[in-house]
Amino acid sequence: MRGLKTIIFLIISNTFMTFAWYGHLKFKEYSWGKSMGLFTVILISWGLAFFEYVFQVPANKAGFKGDGGPFTLVQLKTIQEAITLTVFMIFSVLFFKNERLGWNHFAGFGLIVLAVFVIFKKW
Repeated sequence: MRGLKTIIFLIISNTFMTFAWYGHLKFKEYSWGKSMGLFTVILISWGLAFFEYVFQVPANKAGFKGDGGPFTLVQLKTIQEAITLTVFMIFSVLFFKNERLGWNHFAGFGLIVLAVFVIFKKW
């Protein structure tokens, strides 16, 4: 159960993070965002990043073996990176219609999935 909570919270956290890091690149397409200054964009991104941490910190707390969770620190980071790329790929396709994912993106993502396998494998 703690492992599932960790993964769900990391997905939510990474969704907020992705919008904080890249969502503002779409602001100029809307009338309300055309004249927005950099400082305002930074404040909006910080506001989104707050919610990233609201989910990320409990995710790591629930998932970390040292706190009774099922994952080592390295496993937590690996899960987080795989989730980050998955969320980013979905975000880029849905919100940036001119972005296309090529074979090299999928090959690279496949290597990351392989890395997850290697890190979780008990040798």
